[in-house]
Amino acid sequence: MNERQKQLIANAEKNRDLMYDAEAFIWKHPQTGFTEWEAHNYLVPKYEVLGYKVNLAGKIPGFGDIPGFWIDIDTGREGPTLAVFGELDALDIANHPESVNGMTHCCGHHAQSAVLLGLAAALKEPGALDGLCGKIRLIGVPAEEMIQLAFREDLRKKGVISYMGGKVEFMHRGILDGVDIAMMVHGTAAGEGEPYDFSCGLGNNGCMAKTIRYKGKSAHAGGAPHMGINAEYAAMLGLQAVNNLRETFQEKDYIRFHPIMMGVNCAVNIIPDEMKIESYVRGKTNEAIKRENNKVNRALAGAALAMGAGVELTDRPGYSPEVHDYDFMKLVEKCCCDLVGEDRVKFDYTEWSTGSSDFGDITCVMPGVQFNAAGITGTLHGIDFKVVDRERLLTKNAEAQLFVIDALLGDGAENAKRIIANYKPTYNSIKEYFDDINSFILDKDAVVYDENGNATIDFKN
Repeated sequence: MNERQKQLIANAEKNRDLMYDAEAFIWKHPQTGFTEWEAHNYLVPKYEVLGYKVNLAGKIPGFGDIPGFWIDIDTGREGPTLAVFGELDALDIANHPESVNGMTHCCGHHAQSAVLLGLAAALKEPGALDGLCGKIRLIGVPAEEMIQLAFREDLRKKGVISYMGGKVEFMHRGILDGVDIAMMVHGTAAGEGEPYDFSCGLGNNGCMAKTIRYKGKSAHAGGAPHMGINAEYAAMLGLQAVNNLRETFQEKDYIRFHPIMMGVNCAVNIIPDEMKIESYVRGKTNEAIKRENNKVNRALAGAALAMGAGVELTDRPGYSPEVHDYDFMKLVEKCCCDLVGEDRVKFDYTEWSTGSSDFGDITCVMPGVQFNAAGITGTLHGIDFKVVDRERLLTKNAEAQLFVIDALLGDGAENAKRIIANYKPTYNSIKEYFDDINSFILDKDAVVYDENGNATIDFKN
């Protein structure tokens, strides 16, 4: 460890209490995507006290009001712009013992936001920017968890948002324009026998967000079921049809389909005339997601036809596959090893996760790495999730990120420039990226009957 790195550690540790206080507050005030106003309103004044100009995502002309913000730190020397993210949102998980109004930060996003504030403070310390080139954009972003699809669709229809995920929406609003390279750190639980402070894999699946609405006809469930069309049965048949397709999903594509039935709005003695389902189709590439989603929609439409029901399909861009740049991963791994030692760092350059994150949309257009910091026990998204080591989750996390920022933007930003120059993005521009993901959009009654009961089926874009 060199003298510069020792100074970076001192800068982070000087702001430990600031991070700890923020982590505790946000944990106690969880809110889900696009409603995270308590975290937003807590954090924005903290940045202003540090002397930063805070840009509000909800105050960009022509766009709806949402939580989230960004600050720019200019080194005063020409160079690339690095984005660093901290997520604001919690999850619906009412059974967690510390849930508030049915919500809990059991994915650790509260810690990300706390560390981002710590980075802002550490970068204000004397000499923090010495030798760095370019700019650092710290971004507090909402709505990483792809949940509450009906609520987000309502926001979309009202013009508040255009996309379901926070980073995608921020890209749409131009907040990533001019950014060249990006990173973030997610909290994780190091399992038994895995005493790692930091870890990282190659990447993870993308996903499409789906809302499925089966439409039937209500009738008396006991006295005249023959006069009804059971939307719940049609939905069950549709899900079984998709299950029967699973063996056609190729292992190389990592396809996942995991629906949740949202329930019916009628009494037990009424044939249900509506059943809503929310789901994703996940996969390793956008091409695979589109291909297999077409089969899923065919099965859902076929089940509606079999029951004489209708089905309304609503598909939205979710998250693109996340692929970490190899050279960037190597640089991050070295920084982590410099901080805590090789035996406490696990980077796997082949590991693929079937989860999804909107950080994948960032890596589609620029080099990026999302690595993990330990300090949690239990299960991510589970009722046993618990922060047990704030030193690792917050302080060491901040120190590692400061090391990476310094390694990227120091020495004339040679490392950042090399990584950026050699990166081969999925899309050559943000515009090209949006042109492609917009092809996911589908709003269609997939089965339509004429007055004679003849059906027309159309389940494609």
